[in-house]
Amino acid sequence: MIREKVKELWKRCFSDSEEFTEMYFRLRYNNDVNMAIQSGEEVIAALQMLPYPMTFGGTEIRTAYVSGACTHPDYRNRGVMHELLSHTFVRMLHDGVVLSTLIPAEPWLFDYYTRHGYAPIFRYAEKEFIAPCEAPATGAPFTLEISDAYAEKSYEYLNRRLRGRPCCLQHTEEDFRVIIADLQLSHGLIGTLNHEERIVALAVAYPLEEGGWRIGEIVSDTPETETLLLQHICRKLGLPSIRILTPPISGNSHPLGMARIICAETMLRLYAAAHPELELSIYLTDEQVSTNNGYHYLNNGKYMNSAKRLPGRHLALTIGELTEKIFAASSPYMSLMLN
Repeated sequence: MIREKVKELWKRCFSDSEEFTEMYFRLRYNNDVNMAIQSGEEVIAALQMLPYPMTFGGTEIRTAYVSGACTHPDYRNRGVMHELLSHTFVRMLHDGVVLSTLIPAEPWLFDYYTRHGYAPIFRYAEKEFIAPCEAPATGAPFTLEISDAYAEKSYEYLNRRLRGRPCCLQHTEEDFRVIIADLQLSHGLIGTLNHEERIVALAVAYPLEEGGWRIGEIVSDTPETETLLLQHICRKLGLPSIRILTPPISGNSHPLGMARIICAETMLRLYAAAHPELELSIYLTDEQVSTNNGYHYLNNGKYMNSAKRLPGRHLALTIGELTEKIFAASSPYMSLMLN
């Protein structure tokens, strides 16, 4: 019952195709990840907390990606979404989530989510690959495979390469199947470059409405195998060039997504361990997760908190400012999201 009510609200609020909506509610939605507010029998606001692992500080943390956040038009500007997010953060904390992430659907929403403790830490770069005039090397030892179907070896290669990135949202096998379903709706493709039946480069490519194609993610063993794969894809699709989304490049990046610390203690323990040179005293305020409020101390790789202020100067930070500070030098990245 609640599933159908949330789906109806989704259709009212978003302009997604019927095919995408059905795919999302078949493969991505379930009542366990859904949060909603009702007025009588009607769902007036809803969102889903989609679980994603994330590499950080040499380990892996639990994150929850806020998807499908929407409010019924008749109930907007009444604080309904603010209330829903507050309940969602408490639920995330209870579930052991350390960090919440999202991609704002509209530019103005960056300011809205900033007011709820999120910081714009995820960025991306875009470059253009110009295909050379000469044909790429064909046959042994390298071969190209093009597919829009799930393949275990493709997921295993992508997973291994993404986990090599030090601060990056990861995709489980279940999520990769959702990516494939979305790829099929978009008429996209996965291209793999193989050497003796072993994948040495992989790209996920989507056609653009305005023409041309874009690589949403590319991973490879070496820069040379990446270039060779791009050459093969351009030749296969008859393209003179192709656009590529990549992790941020210094001085040339664009805003993509936001994050909010849910459990400050866990995040600061990891941050302290990763930066043993830091000595920091923080007075933290969080308007929606009260357990984060208080005094936090980092020294020689160790962390502690205190209900009372200890002697010395303290840095006063909001939860959003702390999120930005912790990730400032990490160049966090996310890709292949259903945004």
